[in-house]
Amino acid sequence: MQIDDTDRRILRQLMAEPGLTTADLASRAGVTAATAWRRLEKLASAGILRGQHAEIDWRALGWAVEVSLRFTLDKTQANAFDEFLTAARAVPEVIEIQTFLGRVDVRLNVIARDMGHYQQIYRDRILTLPHIADIESLMLISTIKDTRSVPL
Repeated sequence: MQIDDTDRRILRQLMAEPGLTTADLASRAGVTAATAWRRLEKLASAGILRGQHAEIDWRALGWAVEVSLRFTLDKTQANAFDEFLTAARAVPEVIEIQTFLGRVDVRLNVIARDMGHYQQIYRDRILTLPHIADIESLMLISTIKDTRSVPL
């Protein structure tokens, strides 16, 4: 699907402030509410707009530690990758799972209330994941840029 300048204006406003009502979004994008609604429906049906979600700041809820774990898996067993991913999905403190081509196979982002809690998660849940050949841990110090916006 090709998008035009009107679609781009609507998407820019939506990325800037996802909680806008359709009427406010339309006003900021310079279109009528009916046009904005039709365009949003068209963008959603084309798979460009995948929905609106609540963004919860887990730090504000007392989760102070984030660690990125990079795994190289022992892939000598045929189902190693799938078994690892299934087990990793079951760890509640894992908030993101990404797979890669290259030396690193999988990256997990793990949150914890504090370092003691992280150590418990690491010992009891992470080290018990199947087919681990190597783990590298990266402690998050600060987030410089965190956006899902695209330049439109």
